[in-house]
Amino acid sequence: MNVEYFIAERTSRSVEGNRPNVMVRIATASVAIGVGVMIVTLAVVMGFKSEIARRMTGFSSHVQVADMHTTGTAEPAPVERNAAVERLIATTDGFVSMNVYAVKGGIAKTDEGVAGLVLKGIEGDGAMSFFAENIVEGELPRTGDSVRYKDILLSRGVADRLRLAVGDRVEMLFVGADTPPRRDRFRVSGLYSTGMDEMDDAMALTDIRNVRRLMNGDSLTISGYEVMLDDFSHADGFADRLNRRLLLEGGDEAAGLMAVSVTQLFPNIFDWLKAHDVNAAVIIVIMLVVALFNMVSALLILVLERTRMIGVLKALGMTDASLRRLFLYRAAFIVAKGVVIGDLVGLALCLVQKWSGVVRLDSEGYLLSVVPIDLGWWWLLLLNVATVAVIVVMLTVPARIVASIKPDEAVRYE
Repeated sequence: MNVEYFIAERTSRSVEGNRPNVMVRIATASVAIGVGVMIVTLAVVMGFKSEIARRMTGFSSHVQVADMHTTGTAEPAPVERNAAVERLIATTDGFVSMNVYAVKGGIAKTDEGVAGLVLKGIEGDGAMSFFAENIVEGELPRTGDSVRYKDILLSRGVADRLRLAVGDRVEMLFVGADTPPRRDRFRVSGLYSTGMDEMDDAMALTDIRNVRRLMNGDSLTISGYEVMLDDFSHADGFADRLNRRLLLEGGDEAAGLMAVSVTQLFPNIFDWLKAHDVNAAVIIVIMLVVALFNMVSALLILVLERTRMIGVLKALGMTDASLRRLFLYRAAFIVAKGVVIGDLVGLALCLVQKWSGVVRLDSEGYLLSVVPIDLGWWWLLLLNVATVAVIVVMLTVPARIVASIKPDEAVRYE
C-alpha cells in the first residue's frame, strides 16, 4: 500500500467526519474559479479569432487576385477574365476553389432614406454559400440561368433602414468618374445577417451580369478572382507564391494582376485579433498566480492543521521526503478536484453562450453582435494539465516546511 497516497486521499476530502474542512473547500474553490475564468477567456478569444476570420473570408475569400493598382479598394479596376491566369491560380499549392466577381459602388434610394452599398456580382450559387448560411428571410438571388434576373440580396439592417421587404423594388444610383450617372431597379430577393453589421450594411449581392452591364463590360469583364484555400493560416504564403508565379510565368496575360490575402486586405482587423492573444495570456497568468497564491496559503494552513499528525508520523518513522510527498499528493487531489469543477462551470457558461447568445456586443466596436465561443479539446486538455503541473510543482517549496517540524513538539501541539 502507498501510505502517503492513502493518507493524502483521506485528509483531502471536503468533509471529515461530520464537520466541513473549510480550508480544503477554499483551496478547491480558488482553483475552480481560476480554471473557469481561463476557460471562458480562451473560448472567447478563440471564438473571436475563428469567427471573424471565417466571416471575413466569407465576404472576401482567403486570397483575392485583382488589378494591382486598385487592389484593396472598394471598387477595383475591371480586368479581363483569362484562362492562363486561372490555370496558374488552380495549380498553386493550397488551392481549393475559385470564383470570379465584379463590384460596383452605388446608392440605394427609397422614400425612407438612402444607403451607400457595394453591389457585388457573383457567378453561380457556389460563390454564395456563406450568405446562404446567413439568410434570415427570402432566398438568394437567381444567378447563372439563361435569363438574367435583377434580384438583389440586402442585409437586414439596410432593409430595415430603407423600409424594404422581400419582393419590394429598390432603385440604385451608380456614379462613375468617367461615366454618366446610371439608375437601375432591383427586386429584393432576400435578406441576410452575418452579425458583422458594419460589413453587412456595406454589401449587396446580385448576378454578375447585372454588374457587368453597369460597368459597360462584356462576358469576360470581372473585378477579380476570389480564391479559397485548404487552410486560412496559409493565405499569406499562398499569395506570395502566386505573385511570384504571376510575375515569372504569367506573361502578358497576368500583367497588372496581384494576389492579396485577406489579412493584407484588412490588416487593422487582424492586428486587433492578435492583440487578444496578449490579453488572454495576461488573464491566464493572473489567474494562475492567484490560484497558486491561494493554494500556497491553503497548504501552509493545512500543514499547520496537521502538525500533530506530522509529529506522530515522524515518531513512527516516516521520513521528511515521504511527508512532503503526502502533502503534495494532498495538494494534487485538491487541485484536480478544483480543475474538474472549474471545467464543468466554465464549459457550462460557454455552452449557454454558444447556444443562446445571451451576451451581446456593440458591433461597431467589436465587429460581432454576439460574443463568439470556440471550444477546442486540445487547448482545454493542455490548460488542465498545465494548471495542475504548475501549481503542484510550485507547491514543493511550501511542502518543505514539514522538515522543520520536530516530533517531540508536534505530538504535544494543540
